[in-house]
Amino acid sequence: MAVEDRTNVGDLLYPLVRRAFGDNSDFLAQVDDTLAAARMPDTAELYVGRAIAIGLLSGGVLWFVGVTIGYLLFGTGLIPVGPLVGATIPSETAVAIIQAVRIPGLILITGVVFGSIGFVAGAGGLLSIPYFRAGDRKREINMLLPDAIAFMYALSVGGLNQIEILETMAAADDTYGEVAHEFQVIVQETTYFDTDYRTAIRNQAFQTPSDELSQFLTDMLSILNSGGNLTRFLEDKKEKHMRTAKQEQELTLDTLELFGEMYMTLSLFPLLLIIILVIMSMLGEAPEIMLYITVYALIPLIGVGFLVMISTVKQDEPGDGYLRTPEDTRSDGGYISLGVVDRFIGGFAVFDQIRRREALFLAGQIASRPHHFFRRYPVYTLVLTVPVALVVLGGAIITGAAPTSADGFIDRPVWATFVWVYLPVYLVCIPLTVFYEWNVRSRYAIIGNLSDTLRKLSSANDTGQTLLESIDTVARTSQGKLAEEFAAMRAKVDYGTSLGDALVEFNNKYHIPRLSRTVKLIGKAQEASSQITEVLTTAAQASENQDDIDRERRSRTMMQVVIILMTYLTLLAVMAILQMQFIDVLGGMEGGDADVDGGMDFSGGVDVGLLSLMFFHAVTIQAFLSGLISGYMRDANILSGVKYVVLLMTIALGVWTVVD
Repeated sequence: MAVEDRTNVGDLLYPLVRRAFGDNSDFLAQVDDTLAAARMPDTAELYVGRAIAIGLLSGGVLWFVGVTIGYLLFGTGLIPVGPLVGATIPSETAVAIIQAVRIPGLILITGVVFGSIGFVAGAGGLLSIPYFRAGDRKREINMLLPDAIAFMYALSVGGLNQIEILETMAAADDTYGEVAHEFQVIVQETTYFDTDYRTAIRNQAFQTPSDELSQFLTDMLSILNSGGNLTRFLEDKKEKHMRTAKQEQELTLDTLELFGEMYMTLSLFPLLLIIILVIMSMLGEAPEIMLYITVYALIPLIGVGFLVMISTVKQDEPGDGYLRTPEDTRSDGGYISLGVVDRFIGGFAVFDQIRRREALFLAGQIASRPHHFFRRYPVYTLVLTVPVALVVLGGAIITGAAPTSADGFIDRPVWATFVWVYLPVYLVCIPLTVFYEWNVRSRYAIIGNLSDTLRKLSSANDTGQTLLESIDTVARTSQGKLAEEFAAMRAKVDYGTSLGDALVEFNNKYHIPRLSRTVKLIGKAQEASSQITEVLTTAAQASENQDDIDRERRSRTMMQVVIILMTYLTLLAVMAILQMQFIDVLGGMEGGDADVDGGMDFSGGVDVGLLSLMFFHAVTIQAFLSGLISGYMRDANILSGVKYVVLLMTIALGVWTVVD
């Protein structure tokens, strides 16, 4: 129903759009291409018409708001309206007309300004959605394209023809995301519209938002038309895009280094501003509100602004790492999912009973081993820790341990801030940090020697062993987490599980996107043949390439994290020195004779207790934001910064406990 109503709005304005832009409008052509790249099922005329309708609606609402505000400001005399023009008007009639229309004119102008802002925001916001979606799809396609080409190369080595490669690639959307969606368009066009697959490839080369994928499809089309060696072509493209991935990683790291240097400079700006404001306050020249704005607005804005800037450059790994099986849409095998029985709920009462018993069984598992549940789902610790933090804070307020007045904060700044800020942060963040880091280390322990293990599998398979025999050989001759998983995989196959299902279960236990692409490549290859030495070699090369990228990323981002942490510690040291050598001296001047020998009293306009509180809050806010920025810059995950938050806030609390 919502789609039908939305289409009717576009239909109403369709003639207006056609008349305004014409039949050969470049703007409509660009919007149409962007909608196709964003995979949005709309025509340009209808979408632009809908955007205009939304703009008119939002503009009308804000026009009414603007007229109301204009009347309250000018019509009621809240803001006196003086002469609007400095020139002398000789005609008394003209003066009377101007006097009569100037207030309604100001009200009308206010409404027009607000209405224009509303129209631009409404229409422009809707028109920008396809561009943002196309940009996100382009980023993901470019990131996954090297692995997708390696996957296609493995399929070609396994003996699949062009059509089968396209179909298999289109079905691998659980691993290759938007790249697979692009191939789905090709397959659907050949299947449902009776289009030649070469024509479908050519059409998709024009529609895809990724220039790299467009060039790849164009080059592949020339190979197919000329009857060239597709396997050799895919191998060359695989190596080329692996090199390109490293070069793009270098550019990303260079940009992050620039952002780190910018943050190092700008994060010190609030400190300098606070010092200036304190000096001006001593002279009675600075309002107190400026200090509040600096501490509680400027510092957070700088931190959040840098988080947004980093998010535009830092690329998190796409995908959730889970592989699907034909029997289930998502075989994570986790505690949250009840498995296959979920698909039969509502059909027969027996399935509802099975589901209830399965839920009770899983609840018992969670209750008996809650640490395993929280290790797998660290965010769920918030379900317990947030209420506990609120209860503890509420108890502190009821008992009077937590100050509830401004004077209480000023008299005991460290204790008040500890109860209101530090204690809740510790209760929430410490368990989250412990289980998140445990989760990361348990999952990524499998990645440490993945490349070497793949090389061993390739060598064993090259001797004539099947893939299962190669897995058994590596499990018996190796050590570590991966060898244990290989042994478990062999045991599952011995008890009747297919090797493909065992590989999927192994992957979904750790659900790492990089691992899922390797398992997908091996799993599809072993379906065609047990002799997949070249496929395993390709998987090893892709894994080694990713190892090189990760190693470079860890090395260079660690330097940026060190810079951010050292910048914060420098800021903390300066603030601590100001507290001990400046604020405490001012406090002593207030307690003694500050005007001896005709000297000037510089402490009269300064509230020493308030300054101490503001200094402590400034370093606390800076610690929180610096920690989040450090973690996000290093791992492209906000949760990774929680450990830095706890560390920096603990340092700030310890330092301020000593100096206050």
